[in-house]
Amino acid sequence: ADVAGAHARDVETQEKYGVDYKHYWVDEKAGKIFCLVDAPSAEAAAQVHREAHGLVADEIFEVSEG
Repeated sequence: ADVAGAHARDVETQEKYGVDYKHYWVDEKAGKIFCLVDAPSAEAAAQVHREAHGLVADEIFEVSEG
């Protein structure tokens, strides 16, 4: 429920930074959360997290489809 709430706050905040938080996954056993986000930069993605709820990623990886 906490993660769902944080994701909802991301979605509320994302537009002002040109970011689209698409989906998230939780690995409860490892204590990790993964987000899929389309953003103009890693900093823009991180800024949404900072502003929305204060939780920031330990690492951000750029990926491409295919």
